[in-house]
Amino acid sequence: MNALRCTLCIALITGGVFLQAMDWPSQEGKITGNFGSNNEGRPLLGNIFESEGNIAAADRGELLFRRRSQDDCSSPLPSPLGAWVALDHGDGIISIYSRIAEGDPVRVPGMVEKNSPLGGSGTSGWSDKKGFYFSLFDRRERRWINPSMIITPLEDARPPLIVSVSLTGPGGRSIDPSQTRTVSQGRYLISVGAADTLKEAGESPLAPHRIVCMVNGVEIGVLNFETYSARDGALMVYRNGLIPVKEVFAPYPAWEVGEIQFTRGQAVLEVIAQDIAGNSRNAVFRLQVE
Repeated sequence: MNALRCTLCIALITGGVFLQAMDWPSQEGKITGNFGSNNEGRPLLGNIFESEGNIAAADRGELLFRRRSQDDCSSPLPSPLGAWVALDHGDGIISIYSRIAEGDPVRVPGMVEKNSPLGGSGTSGWSDKKGFYFSLFDRRERRWINPSMIITPLEDARPPLIVSVSLTGPGGRSIDPSQTRTVSQGRYLISVGAADTLKEAGESPLAPHRIVCMVNGVEIGVLNFETYSARDGALMVYRNGLIPVKEVFAPYPAWEVGEIQFTRGQAVLEVIAQDIAGNSRNAVFRLQVE
């Protein structure tokens, strides 16, 4: 467990909310998109489930808000969330369940017990497949939290795949290090495409939990999908510190992982993709820098 994850867990526990007791809101649903996924240049802020069954409360909480898709709102446009429910678990932690079916049984206000039904999986919102969207938000710290950080990760024995690695140098020229053995010295942006699946290769590709880049054994870029923080109107992700998500997610469907300064000589570039269950895969490229 890395330092950032330890810090997050300690903060949630000492703040009076033992969120490790949370359960997934569906035991049968299939995750088709997860926290960190590059959604056409924008990050997913939670997990997308494809499901036919009911949605359950991840933990006990107060029903903070409910919106049905037919409710009046200020905009005539459909909401991307569709019908949704928000539960307040105390100390600023909110769970949000969206794209649910109409006619949910929950009333406002009131306390909702853990595993209580909140409604059925649906197609409300911007969705063409039956299911729902689950996310966690810490409104005190103004950050979205990866649900897999505080809920037991689903069974996963498959390491992620490293789909692509690209170096972008001066003038915007892109280099594939698997095809080019010689590069010019200078500064390069490194973009990595990676995908993870839980059980079978044919499943929807998920985002890995962490991507690491190293040059000659020295860590030069670390991208963690643990939280997204709101700072001065911008959404930030952790990559060697907090940076705007638009910088990381711009090379859709890959992620911009860091910056490399190549100097003359030989360089060994290693890319490591890790999932939340601890499985990892690496790719090594040996380059001659001129």
